[in-house]
Amino acid sequence: MKPVVAPVAYLLISHGSRDPRPKEAMNRLADLVRQRLEDSLQSATGSSRRSLKAESPEGHLLADGSVGSATTERGIGRTLLLTRPQIKVSAEVPPAHCDAIVGTACLELSSIELSEQIVKFGQRLVAAGVRELKLLPVFLMAGVHVKEDLPAEIAKAKQQLGESIALTLCPHLGGHAQMLDVLAQRIEAVPAEAALLVAHGSRRPKGNRKIKALAQQLNTEVAYWATAPDIEEKVIELMQKGAQRIAILPYFLFAGGITDAITHRTEELAERFPKVKFRLLPTLGATDEIADLATTLLLESCPVE
Repeated sequence: MKPVVAPVAYLLISHGSRDPRPKEAMNRLADLVRQRLEDSLQSATGSSRRSLKAESPEGHLLADGSVGSATTERGIGRTLLLTRPQIKVSAEVPPAHCDAIVGTACLELSSIELSEQIVKFGQRLVAAGVRELKLLPVFLMAGVHVKEDLPAEIAKAKQQLGESIALTLCPHLGGHAQMLDVLAQRIEAVPAEAALLVAHGSRRPKGNRKIKALAQQLNTEVAYWATAPDIEEKVIELMQKGAQRIAILPYFLFAGGITDAITHRTEELAERFPKVKFRLLPTLGATDEIADLATTLLLESCPVE
């Protein structure tokens, strides 16, 4: 049977960078999300042929790969139950295979504005018969970009697209409830007496509250790249408390210029303090765990107002 296009398409939106690595990572993440959507639709099709009692809103037939599965993972001092969403199918059996369309766009550092990127993508989707476009902000923090800039760009795109396609804005990636679990598992996986969460940091008043709260939940210290306290200050503080093995976790999605600088600073500290063992963890990256979170958020989105 000839594949058909799903009635819903997806657009992953990042900040944008002059460094090519984040763009490459976004493309890999989009591929991982697309695979999950298509695999789960195929699973749903098989389930629907056995039972047609479950119903779901039209256009929401795609879900994460392992239907209704649950795995137990160890967190910091607790057991974490990671569940994937139950898939629901409509009484109208979908085709045996349905192509999921997952694109990428960026808010800044692009040749055209985000609104125009959305419009061009949306016009191609309309021509393919797609009725809804879901937009996922691939941002870790709900700052000005997520709260103001993205909604403004989407509103501009919506004016141009009119009623030809529905736009749905999803919650930002860092707001997923299980992001804490992903970070906890990363830290627990390495032997260390202390851990340091390194974020970009904000100079705005109250701008770092969420990061501080996250560090407290993870039982780590926190340092910032753009403001105080910096990595060196917090490392010395941990050493004074007796830590000889320190794990450093950059709270960034993808490798880039800042994470390169964090690596260089960690190497300098290792040379200055040879008795201390430093373990620099990788960025979150385009991994299966992040793709799982992204896919879940695409299913739990709310309409753009």
